Amino acid sequence: MQTEGRAPIESSRALSARRLFIAISCLVFATDLATKNWAASYLQFREPIKLVGDFLKLTYGTNPGAGFSFATDATALLSSLKLCVAAFIIYYMRKVTNKGWAIGLALLLGGVVGNLWDRITRPPGVWRGEVVDWIQLPNWPIFNIADSAIVCAGLLLTFLSMKNIQPKDAS
Repeated sequence: MQTEGRAPIESSRALSARRLFIAISCLVFATDLATKNWAASYLQFREPIKLVGDFLKLTYGTNPGAGFSFATDATALLSSLKLCVAAFIIYYMRKVTNKGWAIGLALLLGGVVGNLWDRITRPPGVWRGEVVDWIQLPNWPIFNIADSAIVCAGLLLTFLSMKNIQPKDAS
């Protein structure tokens, strides 16, 4: 009898976590894509826009490599790795029932797919496209919404792990 009572609760939690995962990952991807398209059309050929003095500027830039322009000659490899990471996140999400983990994985997937989209669709070509960046802080590389989502995902998933919160809620 107990196992019959658990299955619907677990299914309900899993379904809720998956819906949250899909909604957030799609929202991150859509926001990233829209803001990059805006930056490419509005910021590309103008001076940086100062929002908060020299602390926060909107500056168009592109990045052929990973974070901090690392591995600029390995764009195809980086793109392939991102595709593998996205596939792993989608596969792993099937086992997740905890909403915190669903949010963290959604942020990660949305960010990874956002930057992968640039690698596939932007010049100089498929698997070698440069990622559009447009947010600038002092003493930090220019970044975008996808990068921010990836960093937030890393912080959230690290916090959940440190607190020993499991991806699958205990029933």
